[in-house]
Amino acid sequence: MPNREPPASRPYIGGQAVLEGVMMRAPASFAVVVRRRDGSLQVRERAMVDSRQGVARWPFVRGVASLVESLKLGSEALRFSADQMERDWDAGDGDARPKRAGASGLGVLAAFGLSLASMVTVDGGAPVQSGGGARKLGTWIMLLVAVGLFVALPQGAAAGVNRLFGLGLEVQAPAFQALTGAFKLTIVVGYLLLIRRVPDIKRVFQYHGAEHKTISTYEAHQPLTVENARAKTTLHPRCGTTFLVMVALVSILVFISIGAALPRIHTGSALLDNLAFFLEKLPFLPFIAAVTFEIQRIFARYCTTGPLRVVLWPGFLVQKITTAEPDDAQLEVALASLRVTLFRQEQGQSSGMNEDVAFSSYDALLGAERLRPAA
Repeated sequence: MPNREPPASRPYIGGQAVLEGVMMRAPASFAVVVRRRDGSLQVRERAMVDSRQGVARWPFVRGVASLVESLKLGSEALRFSADQMERDWDAGDGDARPKRAGASGLGVLAAFGLSLASMVTVDGGAPVQSGGGARKLGTWIMLLVAVGLFVALPQGAAAGVNRLFGLGLEVQAPAFQALTGAFKLTIVVGYLLLIRRVPDIKRVFQYHGAEHKTISTYEAHQPLTVENARAKTTLHPRCGTTFLVMVALVSILVFISIGAALPRIHTGSALLDNLAFFLEKLPFLPFIAAVTFEIQRIFARYCTTGPLRVVLWPGFLVQKITTAEPDDAQLEVALASLRVTLFRQEQGQSSGMNEDVAFSSYDALLGAERLRPAA
């Protein structure tokens, strides 16, 4: 997530934090680098073909396409990092797994939380080649969790308050939708605060900060060194956390508007009224994501400096939950991931590795013939 959009001559970079690692992506490449327990770096990198052509590049359409691609690629990166952690557990002395039981018990909710906190939905993000049934199933599960957690649950909470205090609000009334929006923001922030308490997720948020610092260094046209990255902020206007907050805010305005415009719902049952309106709202979710994507691009391009920067602060405040100051070892991982991604972006399918490769240290990776340090 960048401070400003780089010149057209430079590849556009996005990224995501994963378990003990960072994924970076460019228009035609991506790489995941994970720090193993012994200090070595496990690298997976691929060249990819841009699948977003024609209509998929149009304004508003590109937002939905980018969101779907981010979920797919994020799922693969998370699985790769989880596999490396599992290998470290299996190679341990028998006590490692119980000590890290919080990570092994997170399941789908944790995977969704990691993607949610660091998912980037930006133009020029890495496209994803089609995967198998399990990969597609995982993406759909995360989407269903998102709808349940951030659409169904807030409306259910608003309905409960409406009934408990006898407010008598119709489900489509603007006041009811404003109440739903307040619960939505509360659930988003509360959820992020909750998962931050899990030690492994807290470390992911440190890698999230390392990812931001590294991309900001790249966009500042500075050499990709730990010293330069360390000085950068962990906050970024195009972060997926900011996107999530903006989705919540945009959805409040959209549903307040459409609630009064849609046909009135009177089933005689509050439960059925809520269920009917929930189903009516579902088709608008892609529209909300698309609109938010375009708004975020405008904000990130024109509001990073001066008085307009105030519009970014709601997202920045929540980013203070989903990012943390990384240590130098974590910055090395993010820098390594970016270097590998840039190499593959330049070389395409013609050179390099198609198999996962391990380097004994960050210095060993920099010493590789194909990844010599560059500005």
